[in-house]
Amino acid sequence: MPELPENEAQRLTIERECLNRTIEKVELGDDTSYIELPGDNERQRLVGHQFTQTRRHGKNIFAGSKTGPWMTVHLGMTGWLIPFDAPDDPPDHTKLLITFEGDRRLAFRCPRKLGHVRIIDDPDGYIENEGLGPDALDLARDGFIATFGNTRSAIKSALMKQDKMAGVGNLWSDETLFQAGLHPERRANDLSEDCLADLRTTMRRVLHQGVKVEADYKELPHDYLIRHREKGAECRRCGGEITSAKVGGRTAYFCSSHQK
Repeated sequence: MPELPENEAQRLTIERECLNRTIEKVELGDDTSYIELPGDNERQRLVGHQFTQTRRHGKNIFAGSKTGPWMTVHLGMTGWLIPFDAPDDPPDHTKLLITFEGDRRLAFRCPRKLGHVRIIDDPDGYIENEGLGPDALDLARDGFIATFGNTRSAIKSALMKQDKMAGVGNLWSDETLFQAGLHPERRANDLSEDCLADLRTTMRRVLHQGVKVEADYKELPHDYLIRHREKGAECRRCGGEITSAKVGGRTAYFCSSHQK
């Protein structure tokens, strides 16, 4: 599922390709019964407007203007925003298609469930109403320690709770704990304040690296877990072995040697 770095790459795509273009049409694609998309009246709110700015909070992408309305997109498991120019056809599995004045188009491609597109008045109100925690790159040191130091669950599960901190999911929690040398099943409230502070520093470094390469995993450092995230692979940090386990219902990958 796309997380903070992937969503930031998508935000940048909209910023580069779709700003300051008047919207002429917003249409549904085919086979949309399983996915939440805006109805006719909501889609019509965008027509005649332009996206003049973008935002991201956690796994949520926002495109709109100072006075609104805004479109918010959650990519779900397999969603992706794809700009293209007519006369090219939309990609397969397009669930929403925005036609801008001229040739530019923006398709929301989503082969599987869980993604959604909504039309909202403003991002701040939406973030509050959804009960999202602070963005993972905005959560201050003391806030991080207070949030996770009082959490009894496994540290991997805690990092993925979007109401505590928005943006980190299965992939990047694994990478953060791999780089920090922490076992994913360690209880969060058993970690010292210094350990939690170091974990936050590691998380920020890892996420910034993911953002820097726009979530192109081939461009990540060779010793990153993402580059060899499979059971039985050699750990490129210590020579140990990558293994897996269910933690909070999700499959965690980690090094059996250096993550304690």
